[in-house]
Amino acid sequence: MSRPPKPFEVLKNEKKSHRTKAEMKKRQQGEASLSTGTALQERPEVRSNPIAHREFQRLNALLRKIEKNDAIYEVIINRYCLMHAECFDLEVKREKIYESATLLENALEEMRQKPDVSFNDLKSAIRGIADIYATMIECDRQVQAKRKMLLDIEKENVMTIAAALRSIPKKAEKEGNPLLKALSDE
Repeated sequence: MSRPPKPFEVLKNEKKSHRTKAEMKKRQQGEASLSTGTALQERPEVRSNPIAHREFQRLNALLRKIEKNDAIYEVIINRYCLMHAECFDLEVKREKIYESATLLENALEEMRQKPDVSFNDLKSAIRGIADIYATMIECDRQVQAKRKMLLDIEKENVMTIAAALRSIPKKAEKEGNPLLKALSDE
């Protein structure tokens, strides 16, 4: 598989391209046509969530550095930031569930030490621990699903930028032989 073409700015800075001025101009125009010229805007739901807001600021700064903080990516970046925050919240909840399970296990051990504890009390405590672990496993499933969605968005976002670069025409259209054109226009 071939490498994607280099952006105009890279070619211009390298100053050693084999492309003609017409090809370079065509490439520059093609890249400019893929941009709206409007910077990313943060949606209110992202701004109101501190974790999503922080992630948006981080991504916006990175995209600004590579001159890709264009409004065309706004929807996906905002969605990514919200999903990042949801994933973080689920991970925090999972940790709290784990702490609760640890406390219940310690309480169960204390119950076992007491000679007057009934079998039903022990069974109830064990069932409670099992329920907490089932909740924790379900939370893990949700986190994994969110992480997969985040990864898919990351891949698609990078592929979209790469696809945009690949869609830029590499060569200027050839005008043809002017002598033949003059003879055929008679």
